[in-house]
Amino acid sequence: MGKPLNIIVCGSLVPDPLQTLEPVTTPQGPGLKNEQMLPSVLDPWAACALYEAAALAKARAGSKVTLVSVGPKAKLQQLMMTVAQKAPFQLVAVNAPAGGFTDAMETAAALAKAIKSTPGLDISTALLFGGCASASRDAGVTLQFVAEMLGISEMFNAVDSIKLEEDDSFTVLERVEGGQYLSSTCKGLPAAIGWATGSLPEPPNNPQTGMMNMRGIMPALMKAPAVDIGTGGISYVSVEVPAARRDTVVKKDMSVDAIAAEIVEWMKG
Repeated sequence: MGKPLNIIVCGSLVPDPLQTLEPVTTPQGPGLKNEQMLPSVLDPWAACALYEAAALAKARAGSKVTLVSVGPKAKLQQLMMTVAQKAPFQLVAVNAPAGGFTDAMETAAALAKAIKSTPGLDISTALLFGGCASASRDAGVTLQFVAEMLGISEMFNAVDSIKLEEDDSFTVLERVEGGQYLSSTCKGLPAAIGWATGSLPEPPNNPQTGMMNMRGIMPALMKAPAVDIGTGGISYVSVEVPAARRDTVVKKDMSVDAIAAEIVEWMKG
């Protein structure tokens, strides 16, 4: 039996992908139409990271999972009513914008600062989890920025599996081209793991777990520091949904080669 684990999961809310997302220009910069009214979900890749963290923590007695989230406080509270029922964790919240136009470096700085201020957390023996991508700000670098700011040099991305030994050495499988995996072994912690979809299904809702989590979530939300996260040095002239183009031509008695040649000519035009 290995020693207890400290697993930090970076994950925030994103608009429900089943909703219509229309970018607009606001006085504060680019955003989404009726963004405050859109229902939110936990970012899918971050959710996989949370479930994998909970499974690892369950296998090591005394282990702790900390979810660090950046987002508007009111929307985080709504989201946690559902997420809290999925797995045991402690919440560290940062009250800040969380959208597709926020700067990855500023977001990472807010996350790193929140993690460093967590009482009793030893970064030198921690696992830093997060999604390999994001359904909102898919810069693909946020987790690596956080790891660097925390002094974690071992980074593995697009991971689907981790096998942790009792001496804290571990082996991960990272996705590479051609549907294959790169197997990497690390002698010990700390390390940062950017999860793909992992191997675990979404846990069922557990009201008892939810009630236990909410005892710590509500105070964490109440004391969440406010941070102003902008778009960095990027200036957006305008934002809009790409225009759809459809050219329909009805023809009969054409060969397959002729159809293919006409499609190629249309694409060239």
